[in-house]
Amino acid sequence: EPKRKAAFGSVGRRIPDRIVHVISQDGESLGNMHRAEALKLMDQHDLKLVLLRENAEPPVYRLMTGQQIHEEQLRRAEKKKASVKPGMVQKELSFSSAIAKNDLETKTKQIAQWIEKKYHVKVTIRQAK
Repeated sequence: EPKRKAAFGSVGRRIPDRIVHVISQDGESLGNMHRAEALKLMDQHDLKLVLLRENAEPPVYRLMTGQQIHEEQLRRAEKKKASVKPGMVQKELSFSSAIAKNDLETKTKQIAQWIEKKYHVKVTIRQAK
């Protein structure tokens, strides 16, 4: 079975690569360095090393606080939740801003039915001329 991608979080002291690219807590590039140097930097500033891009050459790690890691995990979870999953039905409805009242009520009922069926609904409103 294929190895599952680990969740976003601190890598601790397990860095398989000898040379890594390190980004500071503020987002400033500290350049390429040996993993021992990166670990020493991590200990000095009481931060955690987080893998950002493992496919880059050399892999990119960022120094982050526990709070920053938590916030990034929450952001990624929200983003994943917002994306439409395969097999999930997405319905799209578009209408003009000059729509008649009874047409709007009909479309609103249709949207309510779709939501009850657990469909993702996307509504587009075009501006009338």
